[in-house]
Amino acid sequence: MRSMTGYGCGESLHEGCRITIEISSVNRKQAEVSINLPRDLDVLEARMRDEIQKQISRGRVSVRVSLVSGPERASAQTRVNRILAAAYAAEFTALASELGLEGKPTLDTILRAPGVLEADSPVEDSEALWPSVATALATALTQLVAMRQQEGVHLAKDLSERLDLMRRAAAAVRERAPDVVQYYRQQLHERIAAAGITLTEDDRERLLKEVALFADRSDITEELTRLESHFHQFTQCLAQAEPVGRTLDFLAQEMNREVNTIGSKANDAAIAREVVQLKAELERIREQAQNIE
Repeated sequence: MRSMTGYGCGESLHEGCRITIEISSVNRKQAEVSINLPRDLDVLEARMRDEIQKQISRGRVSVRVSLVSGPERASAQTRVNRILAAAYAAEFTALASELGLEGKPTLDTILRAPGVLEADSPVEDSEALWPSVATALATALTQLVAMRQQEGVHLAKDLSERLDLMRRAAAAVRERAPDVVQYYRQQLHERIAAAGITLTEDDRERLLKEVALFADRSDITEELTRLESHFHQFTQCLAQAEPVGRTLDFLAQEMNREVNTIGSKANDAAIAREVVQLKAELERIREQAQNIE
């Protein structure tokens, strides 16, 4: 089981260029990959996305790629478009004259004009960089997945402990459930006796029917059985290596449904206390499950 949060970084070299790839991931219900590439490497985005999605099935993944040239190539990185700079200078000077403004355009103003500074592409063939990009990406992904797996171990331990608390609460409910009908019958007889009412044969028959109806309405055997089944499936998911986040979300919803039904059907204070415990731990489980791939 893996968490959805993690970080990884990888580097590689290609003909004097250093390629650095950083990957981070956070919680997200679906898989979402955002890649920030230098313009020279835009054509590699689809291939990078495919490689990432082979290993990441859930979460928001942010990828930042940097391409830095070595000293031997730095001098060729930028050049000045002198023709365009001269045109800007002439136009700026003419505009200042027309507006009656003093002074001439500064070099800084001209250099800031669009197109005056031109960046030479450090990469003649982006596709030729793919092996190096793939190497850096593989390293970053390995680190990312390792971190997600490590955190997943801690999440599984926490979820398992909370599930044990829910199991104990459910066991207490199961133990108490058979006494609820008997307690209800006892209360009815005590109230009748306190009121000084003498029961006829017909009254006793109606009383038995009332107790039987209460027993049917308050029967939570099916809900407890389904809840135990959900516990078992949840435990199995915690031991699996493949992504189980969506399955855990579904099981948590189903457990919540059964707990709510138990709380509404079992008209008993002792069971109500255990239902509160069940809901408290289940809410923590649902929150924690949002972190799992």
